Amino acid sequence: MITKVLMPKLSEAMETGKVIKWLKKEGDAIKGGDVIAEIETDKANVEIEAFGSGVLRKILIGEGGQVPVGEMIGVIADPADDLGAVAAGAPAKRPAAAPAPVPAPVSPASAVPAMESYRSTPETTKVVPMAPALPNRSPSAAPAAGGGRIKASPLARKVAAQSGVDLRLLQGTGPGGRIVRRDVESAATSPAPAVAAAAAPAPAAARPQFVIPQRTGAEFEDKPLSSMRAIIAKRMPLSKGPVPHFYVTSDVSMDRAWALRAELNALEGQPKISVTDMIVKACALALLKNPGVNAQLQGQSIRVFHRAHIGLAIALDEGLITAVVRDCDAKPLAQIAVEARDVAERARGGKLRAQELSGATFSISNLGMYDVEEFSAIINPPEGAILAVGSVLEKPVVDGGQLRVGRRMKMTISCDHRVMDGAMGARFLQDAKRLLEEPLRLLV
Repeated sequence: MITKVLMPKLSEAMETGKVIKWLKKEGDAIKGGDVIAEIETDKANVEIEAFGSGVLRKILIGEGGQVPVGEMIGVIADPADDLGAVAAGAPAKRPAAAPAPVPAPVSPASAVPAMESYRSTPETTKVVPMAPALPNRSPSAAPAAGGGRIKASPLARKVAAQSGVDLRLLQGTGPGGRIVRRDVESAATSPAPAVAAAAAPAPAAARPQFVIPQRTGAEFEDKPLSSMRAIIAKRMPLSKGPVPHFYVTSDVSMDRAWALRAELNALEGQPKISVTDMIVKACALALLKNPGVNAQLQGQSIRVFHRAHIGLAIALDEGLITAVVRDCDAKPLAQIAVEARDVAERARGGKLRAQELSGATFSISNLGMYDVEEFSAIINPPEGAILAVGSVLEKPVVDGGQLRVGRRMKMTISCDHRVMDGAMGARFLQDAKRLLEEPLRLLV
């Protein structure tokens, strides 16, 4: 029997996939369910299984090759089967994609020139003062040599003494160069003559000198989008733009949940419980009570789910991935803790299975570990809502008229207004809050 190995569609947004590694080689015996290859999707690296038994007769797409979803990448068949008909409809064997060129290290000589250090220095322009011209003055007007007598009329001397004019600096206009009254009065109404050369202005106060450190290397680099980041860039405008978001925030008392978590984690042989695990269980139970929030828009109808498959937003170096934990409404808290930790670790290692990448009915994004008090998340279509969770913080709270220190946490639900209204989202948030504030109900 001939089995075609096709590039699987591993997520709703996936259009192409890349063969990262073949785990079997041509000629190897294959059994149904054997893991035969590792595929890179828009979200993660996923191992794919064989759907038939036989021998891996042909590998059509080599490692590194990228093809559209549904295209044949290999053939499993019995040794005696004729592959002629299959080969005729198969794509030409593609070589592995050439690795992207790695930019050569930038040496200081070839790098963008570093910015020069800027040093502020006072200006050094020399200013030469000019004495204003005085009427009836001459460069030769100076005190008489050897202290000789100045030629001035008695009236001119009297006016000079009253007005403070220095007769030695005046050139008389009277007979024989005699200084007369009009000379003194004219000098008194003009600016005072400079006796000595005016001093050069003092230099400006020293300005602070800022030195930009020398930097080598290129000023920036352009990195190609990874497959995950490319699909995020493509899908986010399709979520935030067309989907009319509205937001509802609630402040949750986490005192009792924090204490219960500490007691559970002190038990030997029991899995460690995180705050996220408790939120997942609370949301799953609240979704059963508020099925309108556990819903998606499907064309002209609204699909309402009766099971809570929770998507957990996990931050990776290359982007954000949502891993799905199924049937959280029916699983005990301890099992949710084990499965949530498992999918998170495998997501970071690129080892998620196909069924863990899609099918969430509601998602949770917790940034509490990054000391974030409150934020709003973007809905992941086609889901109808997502919950954003902040840090558990110690704050002053009023309890029964008394002020005390309590643990508080803010939760904000983002809702698709085409699917639900504000009151519906608020009731869901109220029920989830009540479950966290009465955490023993999470153990039922």
